[in-house]
Parts: sequence; C-alpha cells; structure tokens
Amino acid sequence: MNSIATRVATESGGKYVRQLCKHWSHKLHTEVDGDTGTVTFPSAVAVMAADEGGIAITITGEKREDVEGLTDVVARHIDRFAFREAPLAYDWQWQEA
Repeated sequence: MNSIATRVATESGGKYVRQLCKHWSHKLHTEVDGDTGTVTFPSAVAVMAADEGGIAITITGEKREDVEGLTDVVARHIDRFAFREAPLAYDWQWQEA
C-alpha cells in the first residue's frame, strides 16, 4: 500500500470535512463521524480528521500514481469550500508502511 499525508492549518476543518464528504456522497462512498470523514475513491481511500487547528489528511491506495493524483483533487475541493482563506498550504509527505 502507498500512503501520503498532510496537515492543513484551518480553524474550520470540521466544517470543510463534512461539506466535502456530503459533496462527494452523490458519486462515491463516504462516511462522516463528527469531524472525521472517509471518502472511498475507485483506486484509493482518503481519511480526513479535523480538530481546532486543522485537518489531517491521509490518502492510501495500491498504486502510487493514483494516490499522488488524488492529492490535487482533494486539495482543490477543500480549497473550494475554504474560498475565504484559500489557497491553504498542503505539504504532502509519503508515509512508510
């Protein structure tokens, strides 16, 4: 498995996670539990957990290129909901298994 992660600074992380999961729920399987959300894409899974300081995001999948491609998709969508403070800073780092 390949995993990439980042932490995005924002005080509205829980709101953005819920909005993003609701947005994607029309086409993808999503789960929301408070300020934590999971989105299952065809080739990877994104897990987002918000707290008062930001959102921790991890994307995991079989193919490294699929996982890497989703970093931009997730960031663009969060920035769309965070338009008042966008663009947010994303520093994606590959995670060791």
